[in-house]
Amino acid sequence: MADDEPAPRDVSRRTFLRVSAIVGLAAAAGIGIVTLAQRGTSGAVDAIRSALQLPKPTDPAAALSASVTPSLPGLAPAITANSDFYQIDVAMTVPVVDVDTWQLTIDGLVDAPMHLTFDQLTALPSMSRYITLNCVSNPVGGDLVGTALWQGVRLTDLLASVGVHPDADLVLGKSVDGFTAGFPRALLDDGRDAMVAYAMNGEPLPAIHGFPVRLIVPGLYGYVSATKWLSQIKLTTLARDVPFWFSRGWSTDGRVESASRIDVPHDGTKVAAGPTAIGGRAWHQHTAVGAVQISIDEGPWQDTTLADKISVDTWRLWSFTWDATPGKHQLRVRVIDGNGTAQSEQVRDVLPGASSGLHTITINV
Repeated sequence: MADDEPAPRDVSRRTFLRVSAIVGLAAAAGIGIVTLAQRGTSGAVDAIRSALQLPKPTDPAAALSASVTPSLPGLAPAITANSDFYQIDVAMTVPVVDVDTWQLTIDGLVDAPMHLTFDQLTALPSMSRYITLNCVSNPVGGDLVGTALWQGVRLTDLLASVGVHPDADLVLGKSVDGFTAGFPRALLDDGRDAMVAYAMNGEPLPAIHGFPVRLIVPGLYGYVSATKWLSQIKLTTLARDVPFWFSRGWSTDGRVESASRIDVPHDGTKVAAGPTAIGGRAWHQHTAVGAVQISIDEGPWQDTTLADKISVDTWRLWSFTWDATPGKHQLRVRVIDGNGTAQSEQVRDVLPGASSGLHTITINV
């Protein structure tokens, strides 16, 4: 499974209501039933994880600047804690994988199929990268998005070692429970830091995030790329193998679109007149954030102050000080990506490929 199914689970009322809306939308579109279940990590898996010794990455991520998160009360940090990272699947229960018997198979249209144990995989040269993941089901302004430090083996290195046939146009990930997600092989040609990941924020993957191994492909929604509890990478063609969500009407493109969000203040908040701090985050993975702008009461777009950049594959936090005047006010935000393209104002729902529109809130001064 991927961190991107229109199928959720969490146990809070707020999450249940949000998920119920997504499930209802999916059902109305005739793409299948989505299940919601309370998830708990297995004590056995946690014991195994705590005993694992992770190697240091041979190609580590660049050190974070101290200014990646603006000093703004209420604004969540740039790096999402594992416990706060969004979790969405179609599974009723988390697969419990025995790392001692688990193997990763790389096969299909290749010259030399490969089988790797966990120890063999972690013995290979590895990299760590800060990467933002977000769910295709995320509504405008939603919180189904997070940024973590991932560590694993570069996917293109693994594919090079098996000798992929020229006619293989699809990289298909398969979970231990049979779920599949696939993306065009050609998307790897630009050098993006796709990896077979086994660590998240410096620790072995939590069970709910794919232990022991998952796929991470920056710039793609999880429903096409982020297979968790990974057991197989098959080089194939879309004509031969149709991934789970493609067969249910979702777009075969899967590339992340630009988005932005106001986190502080919250919609409906009452604030005092005078200098008011506004902040949030924006993202367009693998294209980067060039600028973030805010409009008050449909007035002119004004540039915000960007926090330091983490990487081309992560969100970027922003802040703005507004001299608030009494009354009710509307705030809108948009991102200008690294190519100079402004975020679309067109309002579009999540089906069949991602929502769009500008996050807009109302506050009372």
